[in-house]
Amino acid sequence: MGTFGSRNDETATATTTGVNPDLAALTGEYTIDPAHTTIGFVARHAMVTNVKGSFQDFTGTLELDGSDPAKSTATIDVVMDSIETGNADRDGHLKSADFFKTDEFPTMTFRTTKAEALGGDDYRITGDLTILGTTKPLTIDLEFNGAATDPFGNQRVGFEGKAEILRSEWGLTWNAALETGGVLVSDKIKLNFDISAIRKA
Repeated sequence: MGTFGSRNDETATATTTGVNPDLAALTGEYTIDPAHTTIGFVARHAMVTNVKGSFQDFTGTLELDGSDPAKSTATIDVVMDSIETGNADRDGHLKSADFFKTDEFPTMTFRTTKAEALGGDDYRITGDLTILGTTKPLTIDLEFNGAATDPFGNQRVGFEGKAEILRSEWGLTWNAALETGGVLVSDKIKLNFDISAIRKA
């Protein structure tokens, strides 16, 4: 499903003229299911290991147009105070003024602006990511995992996504130098998304 847009007119023409009828049938509005969705990240710690985390509280909507994918959109709103890394002290530090300043900036948002079909089930979307009041573009590579009807009659679609950012570009600059060289927290952050969304009646 070539969701969320296209890179240029030629891409849009190729996408819309070769639409799979099964994908066209998935057109509609979907609500992201937080119980079966993960919005996570990975940061390098002390230059030697990775620390993984995720956000537990978020909402999102997908507007999918399988017949004309360029018309599709997505929105996600993340409650920053819901960050979890498996360590309460580290979580508290991430919520503090050194990092996310969750009292002042309680929400992180993402709004799609364009995308392109890469062939098969692979897609690339671009949108505006806002953190700490700073908005910059973010590109996410997506894989469409398919659609299914669950035992409760909900029609679901699934996507996996990945991206990388430099946190300093959003004002997340806190760090500490290591005696052996390097810094405590990497500037590059890997983002990962595992999304399940339910079609609205």
